[in-house]
Amino acid sequence: MSVLVQSGRITKLDRSAEIPAPTGARVVDLEGKFVIPGLWDMHVHSLFPEGILPQLYAATGVTTVREMMDLPWIRQWRDRIETGELIGPRWIIGSQVLDGKPSIWSGNDGGSYAEITNEREARNAVRRAKLDDADFVKIYSRLDRQSFHAIANEARRQLIPVVGHAPDLVPITEAARAGQRGFEHFFPALLGASHEETEVRRLLAAITLTGDGHGHREWFRGIRAAEWLAANTYDPRRGAKVYARLKSERVAVTPTMIMHRVTDLPDDIVPDHERLRYLPPGTLDVWKLQLEETFQNGRTPQETAQYRVLFRHRLRVLHEMHRSGVRILAGTDASGIAFGYPGFALHDELALLVEAGFTPMEALQAATREPARHLGLEHSLGTIRQGHLADLVILDANPLYDIRNTQRIHALVIRGRFVSSAERQSMLADIESVARTTPTMSATTGCCG
Repeated sequence: MSVLVQSGRITKLDRSAEIPAPTGARVVDLEGKFVIPGLWDMHVHSLFPEGILPQLYAATGVTTVREMMDLPWIRQWRDRIETGELIGPRWIIGSQVLDGKPSIWSGNDGGSYAEITNEREARNAVRRAKLDDADFVKIYSRLDRQSFHAIANEARRQLIPVVGHAPDLVPITEAARAGQRGFEHFFPALLGASHEETEVRRLLAAITLTGDGHGHREWFRGIRAAEWLAANTYDPRRGAKVYARLKSERVAVTPTMIMHRVTDLPDDIVPDHERLRYLPPGTLDVWKLQLEETFQNGRTPQETAQYRVLFRHRLRVLHEMHRSGVRILAGTDASGIAFGYPGFALHDELALLVEAGFTPMEALQAATREPARHLGLEHSLGTIRQGHLADLVILDANPLYDIRNTQRIHALVIRGRFVSSAERQSMLADIESVARTTPTMSATTGCCG
């Protein structure tokens, strides 16, 4: 096959004998290689600096990202990428995080959040997001029911999508009916399929946050009991009804299994020093501290064993949800979670989707076609078709034989620009050089946004 790219778009796609090279065209011989669409990471927090992150996403084949928290430098990067001044992915950017009071983020300087306590504040926050040109409204776990419904109602009026955590006190089916278009992480799907959901909700209501900067640790300890009860009272028939509702409401779930693997199985984490070379010195120490303080701190041997069972349960439920026709999107929570290596983590997420029972093709679609469809961009992105924007990843081996072959990147096409194998290696070398002289990330960046 041959692909002809002109002015940033795929203008022809056919057997090579049917596409003679136009006069003056640059011809690249890729015989024996495999081409997939540029990959999407639908849940990122870009907390590393400019000299690292945009290029690292691109070099790892991630050509579109959805930023789950409004950060001012991200908008600057997006503008510079659009003008060609900076190489990097297409960026979809959410609002500041809208949470209850105290927020899980209270006392934490690592993000942009607002504490919502009533309907008026909820509606004003949505209007502000619209004025700020956010691509979606991001909601969080501690919103009360009244504030959530005010946000959902105002978002419908403002024609802006609502995406995020299902609030702890709002069942996922209720949130979907109210208009929430996307659910992040795998907490709400587990909780909604329990035949003891009343008791699960009582445990969630009992979670208390002090607002002193330890909200994530407090929330994770609180939700553990609810998740463990939900896993042990899982009702497949109830789950099937939940998944049918999600399918009928045409919502999407971004399970971020990479994040859950870190939070459920922190003792299994082995640092990847090959990847760490592209991140600032001290990142490893910060990530280890996050694991110790948020997930390992106070965890008993019994709880450790329970989390191991819980992670396997998440994979099984994800399989059931996928088979029920719920749209699943690939996302990672990089770099908002410890050991969430930006760019690289997306490939790990694809492997976890396959472990959960997806075929390699289905996993690829969760990182290409399905995100584009969910965002209404399927007519220009997400697949390799004539007329589509040219975001391509050229691989040395077939990912349909082994999904890990998505990591065997030979070259790239980013916004129609061909990046050869040598140019890609030069990009990675530049990132490594910048990383060596960059101050380490803050230990207060939190996680799981």
